[in-house]
Amino acid sequence: MPGLLSEVTPVILTRDEEANIARTLCQLGWAREVIVVDSESTDRTRAIAESFANVRFVTRRFDDLAAQWSHAASLATTTWVLTLDADYFVPAEAAAEIDALQPDLNGYEVEFVYAVHGKPLRASLYTARAVLLRRGTFAFYMDGHTQRVRVAGRVGRLGARLVHDDRKDLRRFIARQRRYMRDEAAKLRAAPWRSLGMAGRVRKLRVVAPFAVALHTLFVKGAILDGRAGWRYALERVIAELILSREMFA
Repeated sequence: MPGLLSEVTPVILTRDEEANIARTLCQLGWAREVIVVDSESTDRTRAIAESFANVRFVTRRFDDLAAQWSHAASLATTTWVLTLDADYFVPAEAAAEIDALQPDLNGYEVEFVYAVHGKPLRASLYTARAVLLRRGTFAFYMDGHTQRVRVAGRVGRLGARLVHDDRKDLRRFIARQRRYMRDEAAKLRAAPWRSLGMAGRVRKLRVVAPFAVALHTLFVKGAILDGRAGWRYALERVIAELILSREMFA
């Protein structure tokens, strides 16, 4: 009797993801169909994706992440969708756990191993998110610079973790953060102080956040013990917070 994977369609959003997409798709050979919704890439993303026999490649002009994810999920015909960024890696143990599920819930979230150019970190600031969703029970919405998903009903958590490993260069990271942090700054400026958690309050202080995230990443999360990969991760987080601080002064 086939397991749950036979009722799962992975959906992936892309824009100029030639550095990542092949590695992600290689782990999805179990899927009858993988839906890739692309925001008009100008690199080799399309050619690489279409070299995989189980990929359906769709182009949609980008408006916001919530709308893009909603469109991608609407193209699936199976009971479940597995929502993946192009830099997510689905290990065999995660696929096996999903396949063995006897689901009585409407969604499952996962935690992540954060990797830098293939080197896994011992910990990161990357939070768990719901990725396995029962069609018809969820909706995406924007929250600052990113999308969130609201699931009607109970959400469980998988034991296996996915891997986040973005191989794009630092220049691309900075360009992306400049776009993201404009929206994040607008969200923080509009939020009352008492409605924010600790991280939001530190960010709202503007100049404090870059120093706080450096200390937290290196020493609380232990990135200082992860060698070059840990320092690269700490650098990325500090750059992101510096960009946000600048936007908060605008």
